[in-house]
Amino acid sequence: MNSLYSVIKKFVVTNKSTDGELKWVYTCMIDDAATKIDVKNAIRSLYGKDVEKVNILYTREKFHNTRTGVQRKKGIEKKAMITMKAGNRIENFEIVK
Repeated sequence: MNSLYSVIKKFVVTNKSTDGELKWVYTCMIDDAATKIDVKNAIRSLYGKDVEKVNILYTREKFHNTRTGVQRKKGIEKKAMITMKAGNRIENFEIVK
């Protein structure tokens, strides 16, 4: 990867991703060419936190009908679920824009 800032696109903040049971797990959208090692190194360098494991998954294609009857397609995106070691929390997500 070229830059640490290009690995992580944005963090996903939803009810499920900020659930109390998953308090050490963070979800973020990543670059298509990024690997688990790239994500782990980016979190360690940008935030100075230790990562326990990284799971990568792909979202499915979604189709939406517009008012004019044309179908729009939302493409496949790559997500990473990052499990932090105990005691390591990311407080500020503003480093990644």
